[in-house]
Amino acid sequence: MKTFSIAVFSVIACVALASFADAETPAVDADKAKPKRISFAFVNDIHGQLEPHPELFWSDDDAQREHRAGGLSRIATAMDQLQSERPHGMLKIDGGDTFQGSGPAAWTKGEAMVDPLNALNLDLAIPGNWSVVYGTKQFQKLSSMVNYPMIAANILDTATGELVFEPYLVKEINGVKIGLLGFTDPDVPTRQPPHMSEGWTFQQAEVLQPLIDKLRNTEKVDVVVLVSHIGLHRAVPLTSKLQGVDVHLSADTHERTYEPIDVGDAWVVEAGAFGTLVGVLDLVVADGKIVDRNWELIELREKAFPENPEVKKTIDEVLEPHRERMNREIGHTDIWLERYNVMSTSMDRLIADAVKESAKTEVGLSNGYRFSPPTAPGPITEADLWNWLPIVLDLKVGTATGQQFMDYWENEFENVFSSDPERLYGGWLARPSTNMDVEFNSTDPAGERLLSLKVDGKPIDPARNYTLAAGARAGQPDDQIHRMKHCKSTETLDRTTHDAVRNYLSKHSDILDTGKAPLHCVVRPDVLRSQYLAFIKERNEHEKNKGHDKDSETDE
Repeated sequence: MKTFSIAVFSVIACVALASFADAETPAVDADKAKPKRISFAFVNDIHGQLEPHPELFWSDDDAQREHRAGGLSRIATAMDQLQSERPHGMLKIDGGDTFQGSGPAAWTKGEAMVDPLNALNLDLAIPGNWSVVYGTKQFQKLSSMVNYPMIAANILDTATGELVFEPYLVKEINGVKIGLLGFTDPDVPTRQPPHMSEGWTFQQAEVLQPLIDKLRNTEKVDVVVLVSHIGLHRAVPLTSKLQGVDVHLSADTHERTYEPIDVGDAWVVEAGAFGTLVGVLDLVVADGKIVDRNWELIELREKAFPENPEVKKTIDEVLEPHRERMNREIGHTDIWLERYNVMSTSMDRLIADAVKESAKTEVGLSNGYRFSPPTAPGPITEADLWNWLPIVLDLKVGTATGQQFMDYWENEFENVFSSDPERLYGGWLARPSTNMDVEFNSTDPAGERLLSLKVDGKPIDPARNYTLAAGARAGQPDDQIHRMKHCKSTETLDRTTHDAVRNYLSKHSDILDTGKAPLHCVVRPDVLRSQYLAFIKERNEHEKNKGHDKDSETDE
């Protein structure tokens, strides 16, 4: 089997460092001019995954599956190794969405994560968009329980107008002064049910430039690192608008940037999700400028990184009260159930079909969640179910016309495939039950992408009413199902999406297949692992082809 090599990218500035050794220079200037190395280890979007778990690693069309990758005990091993190799000093940073995404995290309102996280000895973290899932007061409690600071420049206490967290942190490593600035998703009140973020006000990116200027001019830092939780699709254009950022550590979209993204003189990177990867960034700073930099995205495979025994012990102790519930079997699968696809996934086909069957409707919908590592062939447990669906949602049913379905899909396409990064919203495409066929062209203009829509093999009738079901978000309008607005005859049932999946698995005792993908893009492969990186690749190839065309015209 092919083994992926870990890509290391280095940019070495063409500077004659020996010239800094000038006997006429004062000692303080000579010291500042001396090249100094600093390092950062970065994780993001752990989503409650304390333990090693099944995982998928890929490179282009080649995919490899492992049964026990990642977990906080392997993160500890990797960080300890990286730190021992970097005696000059290394900061350990978490990019948010840490306390939500698993059963034990949900059952304890995030508190099961605290002791294992403290064992990592992190230097700082920022809130993610799911940090408010248990309410703002609970997140502030969690922040007080961990042994590292939380920073965010754009979260205000609504009542007082004061910042909830410090906006930045200044650290000095190996004689280099570093400014670390935190920024989380300003759209939290609309991305998450509004009641979750009650008491907090989220500011837009306009707050950042004055703080960067303050770090540069008042704090006199040598390096500015922006740590954000807005997604790679927004982190890249935001970096281009800001002056004075050297590194942008991005989170939210779970992208695996093996190769850093150049934005002017800055680098933008993201380190996957679920505690499966650790990014390490090495910088060499001389005379207040970065003269060398390396980024490495490390896969925490079982054979490469054994579990740290002390951290594993801490995790076992935290999870012991929950083991019986976690290990309770609710079904069995002969195939890998995964969620690494922008368009359609085996995991969500099962969920959407379960919703449809339980609600006895014509169409079932599942959210386009990004979180949840894969479930490997074998028993399906309660722990798996809570990884798939870490929020309890009541089932909601109603009717919508065929035209509403058509408008709904056009809106979903714009959320995921818009050419304007500011229009990209939420997770990936919504997941319909397998009896719906959706054909589209993602490159067509907004509102014109849908090519064909069928239910049970028949073209949808714009005037006909269809029954549908999905999980109901708390606080959504009574006439809304998922993001389908103005539905009729809506009703909230006395069962949840969890109940629907459990009942489905009890009737379909062994999952051999989850049916064909209901979503088909005519200009993209059916498997699209990345939302934003794939677009960058396409744009670069397009620009390259344009260049070839111009060269051909010149040759002629």
